[in-house]
Order: sequence, then C-alpha cells, then structure tokens
Amino acid sequence: MDYQKIASDVYNLAESDEPIAPLVREALQVIEQCLDQYGQDHVSLSFNGGKDCTVLLHLYAAVLARKVLSTHKPIFALYIPDPSPFPALEEFIKTATQDYLLNLFTCNLSSDIQLPVESVTPGVSTPTSLKGSDGYIRHTLQTQPVGAARGGEGMRRALELYKLRFPAIQAILVGTRRTDPHGKTLSYRNVTDPGWPAFERVNPIINWAYSDVWTFLRKFKIPYCTLYDEGYTSLGSTYNTFPNPALLVMDSDSSNTLPSSLTIVANNPNAMCLAEPPLPKSFMNGFGPFTIIADNPDQTCFADPVFDSRETESPRNSIETLGPFQVLANDPNTQCHAEVYDRSANGVGLPPRYRPAYELQDGALERAGRVSGAIPSVIPEI
Repeated sequence: MDYQKIASDVYNLAESDEPIAPLVREALQVIEQCLDQYGQDHVSLSFNGGKDCTVLLHLYAAVLARKVLSTHKPIFALYIPDPSPFPALEEFIKTATQDYLLNLFTCNLSSDIQLPVESVTPGVSTPTSLKGSDGYIRHTLQTQPVGAARGGEGMRRALELYKLRFPAIQAILVGTRRTDPHGKTLSYRNVTDPGWPAFERVNPIINWAYSDVWTFLRKFKIPYCTLYDEGYTSLGSTYNTFPNPALLVMDSDSSNTLPSSLTIVANNPNAMCLAEPPLPKSFMNGFGPFTIIADNPDQTCFADPVFDSRETESPRNSIETLGPFQVLANDPNTQCHAEVYDRSANGVGLPPRYRPAYELQDGALERAGRVSGAIPSVIPEI
C-alpha cells in the first residue's frame, strides 16, 4: 500500500473543483483535528468492512501519510462483529487489515456474558439455548423476527472490552453518516453517553450521501467487499441482510411470463411491508412466495392483490385476472409497490440477478435490503 500516493490523490481531490471536493476536504480536516488533539497512538478506527468505514480508512491513511511521519506504524482499529457475519465480508476485512497495516482487535465477547439480542421487534430476546459457544447464533432463520443484531448493549460491552485491552485509546473514528440509524442528531465529534466507556466518537463523513461514498470508492478504485457487486447496499448479519430489491434485474419480456415471486418494496426504508395475498387455489400451483422487506415494525404496510371477479378455471387465465395491488399503511406517507420476478420460458425458476450497489439511484433506499432476523424452527447441533 503506497501511503504517499494515497495522500497525494486524496488531498488533490480535496483541492479540486469536483463536486465531492468540499466533503473530502471537510473529512480530512476533522481527522487532522482529531490527530492534533490526541495523536496517532490514542486514536482508533471502527472497521467492520462496510463501504463507509472503507472510505474512512482510506481518508485516515491519507492524513497519516501527510501529517504523521511514522506512517509505517500500524493503525489501531477495532471490529465489532454482527452475529453470523458474511464470509465474504470477513475475508475482505482480513485483506484490508493486511493492505492498510491495521492493528485490528476483534471485540468478541466471552460466551459467559449474557446479553439480550437487540431487535427491531420490541420485547423479544434471543434464548440463550440458541447461542453458540462464542455467544453468536449460527442457524438458518425463518418465521417472524425476534432479532439478531449487535444492539446497544452488545456494543457497550464490546467497547468496554476494547477499553480494557487498549486503555490509551481516547478517540474512535466512525464511518457514521447522517442518514444512518441514530445518525441524524450526531455532529463531527460526540462523546459517549453516560454509563458507556469513555471515548470520543469522531464522524468525519457524517455529511456524506450514499452516492458520495461510491463516487469516492470508484474514483480511486479502492477495493471493497464483493457483496456490494451482488446487489447488497447495506451490510449486517446474514440473518437480516439481503440484496436490495431496488437493484433487481428485470427481464424485458417479464409481462409475458409466469411470475414466480413478488418483492414488496416501500418508499420509506424504515417501513415494513407485509404481503398476504389471498390467492385462489388455481393460482397457487404456479405462483411462488413473496419476498418481505422489513425494518421498522412501528410503520406497517401490506399489499393485497385485487382479483377480477371473472376468475376462470385455467391457472393461466387466473393470472391474467390478477388485478393491481392495493396498499394499506398505518403511515399515510408510506407507499409500497410490487416487483415481479419471472420464471424462464421453460417454466424453471432462475435465480434473481441484481445490479451492483453503486447503481442505486435513490440513496433513501440504501437499507431496503435490511430486514429483522428470526429464530430457527429447528436447532442443529453445534
């Protein structure tokens, strides 16, 4: 990794006339001020392999090369894993650790620490019996959500562990942006809340948009997790992260083929869509499942297909009488629409294809592929 070239490229961009230049310049200044106050030995970077912290890591490397002479010194970093992380994500984290010379500490909590698993579904904790020896759940999930995320308590315990292992660290660089959950009220620098380990959280890219992240990554051809090329736009646990339905590739002749599934997408990424179609028996043999996109149970909409009263005995004719989807929502500002994924001409279902994350046009849909988790119906041996 050529730190000097990174610094030259990034600082030149900051002084250019490109639209992203003010945001880059702003982020560099925030990092520089943090280093001026604390010094490299007292600053760490939160790195979970996502696109935002990958941008932040590259910016931090540029500042270190420009402002700190000892750029060969490993960069302090911490990784707080989600339950059941993607193998591709962990592989990218290993690669980035080597490329950027990270002194990366993984905050795996001891299995004897009993933690409630935070969820978007209130009042439900993951039973201890479902956890593996490392405290994480490692099973195929189904049914309704009960949660499988790091959550506030898990994050607090992980930071406590990091403070014990690295007591000299006083500030942590974080890739939080304004549109992230809990990011709306943050500023460039925020101390941790009372009762949490004493750190200052530094948010250099707080004002960046989703499109800015991809503009930066692609301009410098910065390596990123391969999941983003498979339609994922926001990464978490394998239990609650799926390709973004807004990036689903649709065949041009889809209107003339038998639909195998429907994806219900909300215009509000914090809203839940439930699909409960009362399909006729003649239709069920040729129609596949609905894909449910959900994030916030406080806002619910569900789509029911309206059937023409002239239903015939033929499955094909019943498809033709399938009417439009009516949307009912407890939030009048929330809308849903259905995207049909079609079978191939020979009737065999094909796996869906998705465009890469950088092709998402509406940044408000960044988290449309994030849903709540669920417990397994059968617990396999660990």
